[in-house]
Amino acid sequence: MHRLRLLKGLNLRNLRSKLGVEKAKINYRYMSTVESVNIKKNVAETSKLNILNKKVKDDNSNLKVGKISQVIGAIVDVQFDETPPSILNALEVELDNKKLILEVAQHLGNKVVRTIAMDATDGLIRGQAVKDCGKPISIPVGKETLGRIMNVIGEPIDECGAIKCKKMLPIHREPPLFTDQSTEPALLITGIKVVDLIAPYAKGGKIGLFGGAGVGKTVLIMELINNVAKKHGGYSVFAGVGERTREGNDLYHEMITTGVIKKKKIGTNEYDFSGSKAALVYGQMNEPPGARARVALTGLTVAEYFRDEENQDVLLFVDNIYRFTQAGSEVSALLGRIPSAVGYQPTLATDLGALQERITTTKNGSITSVQAVYVPAD
Repeated sequence: MHRLRLLKGLNLRNLRSKLGVEKAKINYRYMSTVESVNIKKNVAETSKLNILNKKVKDDNSNLKVGKISQVIGAIVDVQFDETPPSILNALEVELDNKKLILEVAQHLGNKVVRTIAMDATDGLIRGQAVKDCGKPISIPVGKETLGRIMNVIGEPIDECGAIKCKKMLPIHREPPLFTDQSTEPALLITGIKVVDLIAPYAKGGKIGLFGGAGVGKTVLIMELINNVAKKHGGYSVFAGVGERTREGNDLYHEMITTGVIKKKKIGTNEYDFSGSKAALVYGQMNEPPGARARVALTGLTVAEYFRDEENQDVLLFVDNIYRFTQAGSEVSALLGRIPSAVGYQPTLATDLGALQERITTTKNGSITSVQAVYVPAD
């Protein structure tokens, strides 16, 4: 009996041992298969990245080419092998068959630059090639922009074809010299009786519409566009900075209805905008902070061209200038700057000053700016 039990015990041990060996073999095969799949996947991704990087280098042999070293939300670090590009230069990276524009904000040392993305960075990977455009973000200007909707980098977003412009201008420009500015006082008649009687607007000045959420700032701007832009001899530029997309859509269709924008279809994806009086630049609240922090400069650059080159009296509507400040605060925090009171960026006065100093009257023409200012509840 004892011998039988011993034999059974030995057989059971042998069986367990065999099962253990088989299990180990299965695990080894499984791990080998997984490892093989991962290696093939990594090789495929590396090959794809190498092909993409080689294409960028071949296409831009005369331009500086760097590689992405880090991506933190809207902030992208780029490593260069040679002298890094200048501050405010535009960089370009290919993402899903589209061009993503980055703007150089800081030099970190060791030929690394920290940039702000003008669109979503989803899909970017470390090691991806980035080329230096050699100049700041430049946008189309001129009469070809009238009737069109552009984004922060000057691309049309109204699905009406490309903007066939004759001239491009950088969005970062110096304000007019003191000797070129004019200080002759003149009134701007709005057609809104309560405004013209109690708080008349100065032509060539800056007007702020202060108020909390939902009190009618955007509605008043739309009324001003309706009253002034139609009767006004010059052109109007509307910059939508961090506001609702629905409001921007309503404004565009209202402009078409009232004749401020004249849109006529002449072919497949081709439209004639002759006779239009307004250009629109949108960077709405769904956009990344980089776009919202620069879209006001894009709209201002369009207005400056009409003032300086066409000698026009231009109306510039900004809705909402507070969102410009908010976007600057977001970007500043991502760049690692120490915030000031209430979380605002330490460069708040500099950022706003650089924008507002360019909105002025010169001997050639004027820019009259109406800006909605959201007043936060805190």
